[in-house]
Amino acid sequence: MTDHKKYYAGVDIGSVSIKAVLISAHQIMASEIMASGGNYKDAAQKVLDGVLSKAGVDADRLSGIVVTGLGAESVPFAARQVSDISCQTMGCHCLFPSARTVIDIGGQFTKAAKITPQGRIADFLMSEKCATGSGRFLQIIARILHVNLEDIGPLSLKSRTPVEFSTNCAVFAESETVSRIAEGARAEDILAGVHRAMASKVAMLVKRLKMELDVVLTGGGGEDAGLVLAISDALGVKVLAPEQPRLTAAFGAACLAEEGKL
Repeated sequence: MTDHKKYYAGVDIGSVSIKAVLISAHQIMASEIMASGGNYKDAAQKVLDGVLSKAGVDADRLSGIVVTGLGAESVPFAARQVSDISCQTMGCHCLFPSARTVIDIGGQFTKAAKITPQGRIADFLMSEKCATGSGRFLQIIARILHVNLEDIGPLSLKSRTPVEFSTNCAVFAESETVSRIAEGARAEDILAGVHRAMASKVAMLVKRLKMELDVVLTGGGGEDAGLVLAISDALGVKVLAPEQPRLTAAFGAACLAEEGKL
């Protein structure tokens, strides 16, 4: 049987990982996530090949590709470049048409955007370059506690007495964490305290943006159930998160490729 579908790809080249999504008629056909590995050019080709292989689609069947992220200029294939926040907002809009505020917690920065009913950016703010407002903070604390990143969320939800951090600086919070461990604080209480500290910074950013409902949390931070809950508490609203929040920008990029416009 002849396949008459049109396929579109989105590739998101981040500092920590590279993601690719293949869609047809805005439906995800396949997805792939791999470590950046320091060579964006090779990794971009590998992740695109991987997602095509999963779907059993030849590269010449692609009707369009959009790339995004800090390594977008490094791709070895022909593609249109779009800003990561535009791709994130489009991806969130396609997953949650009711979304009007998007929070993207990545490895280096936290970004917040208000979006239109059509999924376009109405306003946008980005955190200052401080690890406390990004996924980097969680990586630092996880290393100190010898906890895997994927275990942080479930473990933090067991906390009954979250640790209060006296600083909003990741450098000092790191030394404060070591001190709290020496005092006998449990890992789940430290992690819950870290989530509260991060949520406080995120909430300040979002409130400056004059948040509107619904609010969606994406990026690596969206995989952390404890962080999602802490941000919900800090904002006083239920924050939504995609099933695969690290893929949202790649999915949005693919959707923009399918639309053929910005």
